[in-house]
Amino acid sequence: MTTRRSFIKTTGLGALATGLLPTFAFTNKSEQAFGVQLYSFRNEMAKDPLGTLKQIAAIGIKEIESARSGKGLYYGLSPKEMKEACTDLGMHLKSGHVALDSDFQQTMDQAVASGQEYLICSSMPSKGQTTDNYKQVAEAFNKAGEACKKVGLKFGYHNHEYEFELQKGQVLFDVLMDYTEAELVHMELDLGWVIIAGKDPVDYFKKYPGRFPLWHLKDMNMMSKESTEFGKGGLDIARMMANQELSGVKHIFIEQEEYASTPLKSVQHNMTFLKNL
Repeated sequence: MTTRRSFIKTTGLGALATGLLPTFAFTNKSEQAFGVQLYSFRNEMAKDPLGTLKQIAAIGIKEIESARSGKGLYYGLSPKEMKEACTDLGMHLKSGHVALDSDFQQTMDQAVASGQEYLICSSMPSKGQTTDNYKQVAEAFNKAGEACKKVGLKFGYHNHEYEFELQKGQVLFDVLMDYTEAELVHMELDLGWVIIAGKDPVDYFKKYPGRFPLWHLKDMNMMSKESTEFGKGGLDIARMMANQELSGVKHIFIEQEEYASTPLKSVQHNMTFLKNL
């Protein structure tokens, strides 16, 4: 089974039901809009991006985060086409997972054309599980953040579990946090990978309050270390939702890498779970 980690490693990139489904909204003092990371629908987006977006909108998703694919950043659509498709469906293309590489200027240009707000580096741009490498990466992130800021974008980073390894008594993720500038590098915390690494996301909310404007909300099977539908794994989702203000989160993207049946049914289950919290 292809996971997001193996997909990235092997490629270097990041059948839906028909008919309209009811729209769900989670209310916590005020109506809250949820997004989805399109890697959840990677095969469907590759085959039929417009049809897939329609079905995603039908289950109440309001924000979209794209992921790199074999057809480019927008699944064969131009940045403008992707923006218009989401807008027509009542959704907003908010963010996108990208690489920090030699094509980053082109990546920024496309993001500006798409109208999205965030560019999120989806994996470490250089290898080396050392504090020195993470300090160097932090500096590269700060520079990328400056470049993005100049064109009206926000740059960020999405973690996996390996960033929480210890080197010389230091958690490598903490090195990234300590050496990046908060106003330039906007962290997207993947709550699922945090718990797989044996850490508590709330501890990070407390240690770095307000530093996590984006989340990947993902429950995890703690035995197989794969994603599962909400309420079936080891993430205390209700506790996470109760600590949104502390974390500084503004955009919550559901990500479902593995499925009990289909991506649509899994994400629909997750939306219902959030509605019933």
